[in-house]
Amino acid sequence: MLVDIDDTIIEVHGYAKQGAGFGYTRVRGLNTILATASTEQSAPVVVGQRLRRGPANSARGARRLVTDTLATVARVAPDREVLLRADSAFYGADTINAAIRAGAQVSITVKQTVRVKAAIDTIPDAAWTPIAYREAVYDETAGRWVSRAEVAEVPFTANASKPKPQHVLGRLVVRRIPELNPNGQDGLFDMWRFHAFFTTSTLDTVTADRTHRGHAIIEQVHADLKHAALAHLPSGKFTANAAWLVCAVMAFNLTRAAATLTGPKLAKATTGTIRRTLISVPARIATSARRITLHVPTEWPWEQVWNRLFDQTCGPPQAIAT
Repeated sequence: MLVDIDDTIIEVHGYAKQGAGFGYTRVRGLNTILATASTEQSAPVVVGQRLRRGPANSARGARRLVTDTLATVARVAPDREVLLRADSAFYGADTINAAIRAGAQVSITVKQTVRVKAAIDTIPDAAWTPIAYREAVYDETAGRWVSRAEVAEVPFTANASKPKPQHVLGRLVVRRIPELNPNGQDGLFDMWRFHAFFTTSTLDTVTADRTHRGHAIIEQVHADLKHAALAHLPSGKFTANAAWLVCAVMAFNLTRAAATLTGPKLAKATTGTIRRTLISVPARIATSARRITLHVPTEWPWEQVWNRLFDQTCGPPQAIAT
């Protein structure tokens, strides 16, 4: 089970909006933080949400959100291994220790601090492994990827500046990408850009890097919500907008559940696609003899999918052997 946390700014207008302010995006708005849960086979659903003031720090209240989210996941999917993914804004003792106490593993991006750079410098050249990155080519003869992106790992201790009981042992997985010459000329020596994240998972280096890059799915959830109910926050009251966020999340999850019931075709579709195919049905309702009849076009391409959803939700219960 993959749990992702991230925040975003919802732009608002007007001076009457309570809590509005300029955040890290330099856009006046309110700050929304979400926690999603997903698997390799399923699309994400929102498990936790908070509405915060626009200038709020990204990690504000993250410990409570992580604790509540992992408790919910444990109730819904007990005995499942959970990996918490987040970006560098959430790299800190509060977030990491909250996840560890809840029994989850972590995969969190780290900032390029002096200590992190020193750990990267200890990685030998022979330890770097090419990965299937952008424009990579697989060499079948050599049995390896020909790519300029490479990954390696080194043991690392998180929260080293905190008291010893808060130290967390893990490893630093580093991906390096060549720094291209802006003039298009070959350099005298290679220049690299490094992207590192701290993890306590048992995945191998390449798999851990690929799994961590999947954290970008939460950006799609933010975009989906902003193209739906979170296109605006309608009230001037902060508490009313917080309730609006809860309703938006409920609508997102219910829409996702409805699409999942229809089969794999729409299981990972966006809210806009689901609304267009399953909710906005081009039909005419007729009533006769106390019966409601739904007339749909004869060649409607989503007829079977919609019928499957109707049978799953409104059909007679399945027989149970006694």
